[in-house]
Amino acid sequence: MIRHIVNIFLWSLPPTRLFLLRNFLLKIAGIKLGRGVSFCGRSWIYGRGNLSIGDDTWISPGALIFTNTEVDITIGKSCDIGPGVEFITGSHHLGSSARRAGTGFAKAITVEDGVWIGASCLILGGVIIGKGSVVGAGALVKSDVLPNTLVAGVPAVVKRSLP
Repeated sequence: MIRHIVNIFLWSLPPTRLFLLRNFLLKIAGIKLGRGVSFCGRSWIYGRGNLSIGDDTWISPGALIFTNTEVDITIGKSCDIGPGVEFITGSHHLGSSARRAGTGFAKAITVEDGVWIGASCLILGGVIIGKGSVVGAGALVKSDVLPNTLVAGVPAVVKRSLP
């Protein structure tokens, strides 16, 4: 319940201001934050699962983070997360024809240090995005991204290695 109340309060603040207050409230809600995190407004954290965000990371307005108590979401230090990015840990096994969304499950998401995720990306559970990688705007990341790699597309594919 505390996360819901914090989300509502954060929604009412100017989207790119008052980061010390925002971080204080996020910590009360059980989010693990490093130093210098900028978690912008109009973003929302669903669920009671573990979320940790490393030092000097920027989360743009409109991010949606779906946590789950069974798995963690970890975002490293010095990352830049674009507007409208969604992190979704949960899914379902394929069910019978009576109900195709079968038993639910969740998988962790890890974003390593120095990653840049462009606007409106969808990051699915079970993914590790390697250190220093770039995910192009609008990409659907459903499998691991190697360190220092640029990926883009639906689904995301390797476009090139980065120095």
